[in-house]
Amino acid sequence: MHWQTSRHTIDLSRPKVMGIVNVTPDSFSDGGHFSTTRAAVAHCESMLLLGAHILDIGGESSRPGIAPVPLEDELARVLPVLREAVTLGVPISVDTYKPEVMRAALDLGADIINDIWGLRQPGAREAIAAHPRCGVCLMHMHGEPRTMQRSPMEGDAVMQVRSFLEEASAALLAMGVDAARIAWDPGIGFGKTVEQNFALLARQRELLSRYPLVAGWSRKSSLGNVTGLPVNERLAPSLAAALLAVERGASVVRVHDVKETLAALKIRNAMIAMDNQQEGRA
Repeated sequence: MHWQTSRHTIDLSRPKVMGIVNVTPDSFSDGGHFSTTRAAVAHCESMLLLGAHILDIGGESSRPGIAPVPLEDELARVLPVLREAVTLGVPISVDTYKPEVMRAALDLGADIINDIWGLRQPGAREAIAAHPRCGVCLMHMHGEPRTMQRSPMEGDAVMQVRSFLEEASAALLAMGVDAARIAWDPGIGFGKTVEQNFALLARQRELLSRYPLVAGWSRKSSLGNVTGLPVNERLAPSLAAALLAVERGASVVRVHDVKETLAALKIRNAMIAMDNQQEGRA
């Protein structure tokens, strides 16, 4: 499987690691650490040295209860970092739901638009359809960030998530967007209960389709709920969730801890190679 993006065709025969670059003062995990252009670009470079395959730059926190960021503020945070990041030689994703930011990012050379709203904002689908090659990650979110955890979704999350992502993808196909440009994200933690989040992991294979799956478990509150660990101590459960997601078919894992995630994936790859070797001798 491949994911077509603006400048890169990403080979997903082996899982890829997407490094998170939050250019925000208020993200749930690392808010304020990389809120200046210099710090964010240095973080991009550091992640690439550690082995990240994709970088995901965001200028607006989506943690529960957060208020929206004005368009001008998001542009001022993201675009200076993006100008530098697109020179680094890897696919660059921009995490935004605003069509104005999408268009500005794509004009600067961004490869992927990663939208937590699944292109539900007016003009968002058109921004993607107007571009000849950009990749898009469609995410499922129940409600919106300010209220999503006050009234989480009810019922079977897996079937509802799949239905939403299928409909969002069909709308893009109808606008002439090639299926190879589309990826899915089930939206772990976005308007879902702890039980629903883990149901999405346990039954993740039910979400596998013609589109690659992006899994974003890194440091999420559901991991803290199960382990009792605060956000800054969730490395081990984040690695466990990433490996379980890959085992269940995820093509991309979106993470804060690139070095450690890649190390865990190397152990998995070594075991797969050994299994194949043993099967060859049988």
